Amino acid sequence: MIDAPTPTLFVVSDGRGDTCKQVLEAALVQFPTEAYQIVVWPEVRTAEQVDSVIAAAVARDASVFYTLVSDETRQEIQQRAQQLLVPLVDLLGPAFSALHDVFTSDALAKPGLFYASDHEHFDRHAAIDYTLNHDDGQRADELDQADVVIVGVSRASKSTTCFTLAYRGIKAANVPLIADQMPPKALQRLDPLRVIGLRINVSRLMTVREARSTHLGLAHTGYYVDKREVAREIRHAHDLMDRFGWRSFDASYMAIEEIAREVMRLRGETSA
Repeated sequence: MIDAPTPTLFVVSDGRGDTCKQVLEAALVQFPTEAYQIVVWPEVRTAEQVDSVIAAAVARDASVFYTLVSDETRQEIQQRAQQLLVPLVDLLGPAFSALHDVFTSDALAKPGLFYASDHEHFDRHAAIDYTLNHDDGQRADELDQADVVIVGVSRASKSTTCFTLAYRGIKAANVPLIADQMPPKALQRLDPLRVIGLRINVSRLMTVREARSTHLGLAHTGYYVDKREVAREIRHAHDLMDRFGWRSFDASYMAIEEIAREVMRLRGETSA
C-alpha cells in the first residue's frame, strides 16, 4: 500500500502572512494526529504573483488559505483557483461582508494596514519566536536570518542577552564556542559585522560555573570548573573572535541590560 503524500497548505497574504498562518494553525490544533506542511507566500500584491501561487498550488496539489485585501488580487485568486480546481479558503471575505453591512461602507482594501498599526508587537513576537528556536546553536543553518548572532563560551550570558534583545524586536541567535572545535560553517560564512562575541575572564567564569554546579547539586570537578580547562576554553573562544573578525567586548561584570545595550550600540542602534 502506497502512503498518501503529506498535504501541503499554502498561506497567501499581501502582508507578512502572520495573521493567516495563526488562524490556520488555530484550526489545525483540532487535527492533532495529522501531518501537513505549511508554505507561506507573503507580500502577494499583484495578479502575476497570484498566478504564480496558483500554479505552484497545482504542481504541489496544495490547498490555499488567503488573507488578501486588494480587490484585484482577491478577484484574480478566486478566478484562477476556480479555473484550475485549486481548493481555496478566503479567511477575510466573510468578515469584510459582515462589517460592510454593519458600517454600510466599503473597506479600504489597502494591504499592510494591520501590520503597520502594531508593527512593534509583531516584530517582538517574531523575534522572540526566532530566538527561542535558535538558542545555544540550534538550527545553525538558519543563522543568516538573524539580526545578530551572539557567541562566547558556555555561561557567558549569551542566552539571557539574546532574549533581552528579542523583547526589543531583534532576532538574536547564539552559538557556544567550544574548546578544540571550529564554529558551524554557517556562522563562519556570516558577515562578521552580524556576529558579536562576549568575552569573560577566568575568575568570573569560574564563579558563575561553580554557582551553577552548586545549584544543580554537582561536584565542582571536571573540565567545566577546572581552572586550566576553563582558561583554555576562554583562550580558544577569544582566538576565534579575533580570527573571524567578530567584534567583541568584556562582559565579565556587566548586567544583562548593560550587555544588551552594548550589543545594540555596536549594531548602531539606540537602547530606548
